[in-house]
Amino acid sequence: MFVLGIETSCDETAVAVYHANRGLIAHTLFSQIATHAEYGGVVPELASRDHIRKLVPLIKTVLAAADLQAKHINGIAYTAGPGLMGSLLVGAATARSLAWAWQIPAIAVHHMEGHLLAPMLEDTPPAFPFVALLISGGHTMLIEVQGIGNYRLLGESLDDAAGEAFDKTAKMLGLDYPGGPKLAELANQGHPRFKFPRPMTDRPGLDFSFSGLKTFTLNALNETGQSPQDKADIAFAFQQAVAETLTIKCRRAIQLTGLKTLVVAGGVSANREIRRQLSAMADSANIKIYFPRPDFCTDNGAMIAYAGGQRLIAGQTQNLEIFARPRWPMEQLPQL
Repeated sequence: MFVLGIETSCDETAVAVYHANRGLIAHTLFSQIATHAEYGGVVPELASRDHIRKLVPLIKTVLAAADLQAKHINGIAYTAGPGLMGSLLVGAATARSLAWAWQIPAIAVHHMEGHLLAPMLEDTPPAFPFVALLISGGHTMLIEVQGIGNYRLLGESLDDAAGEAFDKTAKMLGLDYPGGPKLAELANQGHPRFKFPRPMTDRPGLDFSFSGLKTFTLNALNETGQSPQDKADIAFAFQQAVAETLTIKCRRAIQLTGLKTLVVAGGVSANREIRRQLSAMADSANIKIYFPRPDFCTDNGAMIAYAGGQRLIAGQTQNLEIFARPRWPMEQLPQL
């Protein structure tokens, strides 16, 4: 079974082809960073318009790279949410239209389920069950995963997600968009001069909160001379605080569930310091840890093709409705 995957949840247009037995066949992505950079963040209307311009040409590009024609595609998977409504509708309408024209099934995919399953695309994928830490610009969640669709939410961010906190802190430091990666680069030049709090680690539970850390960062910035080294030291302290907070919560989740495997995915999982601290914790706790390759940490079509493909292979189908939900709890997903 060849599955065409379409991802248009935010500011990246991505397409991929996945085969049930052969794995990932081809994938491509167009990033809108240059479009949104002058505004310092994603402009939803511009994102939607760019998806309209880029999606069909990218589909043609991927099919050509895979040496396939429309008649070879057996199903289409598309991101239906969460995300920007206008962007989601571009992918959903295109996927549904192609599925109708090609007389094949199409299935709506949860964006965060795609991230959760991205490590399955690697040569040595994790086995169920496991604990998953999903960290992105819009979400920070700990989930107990027994199988595809069998999810138990253990904890989530009560305010800013980790990636959102990175981006907002980067703006405070005067860094260009996209802020998260730029802050990580600046942190490499910093020294352990400040001690920032580790939010909500002094109380039980697995929820997260990063808004207070953002405020603490602003206060530290206002109290210094704001020299380049001051900003680098603050970036270092902020990144250390986020990484250690995530690590503490993951250790608690492992202890709570008794599971011995941790999967870390989402755009922020590409951060090297976060990977380093989580990997060190996993080694000390004698558990296995899995990350997707950097290309599959950010939004991509491969993870959508895989996630949707598993559901299509299991026989799940949907009607001809153009389905898009900007807010979509993972607990509502059906089990395989």
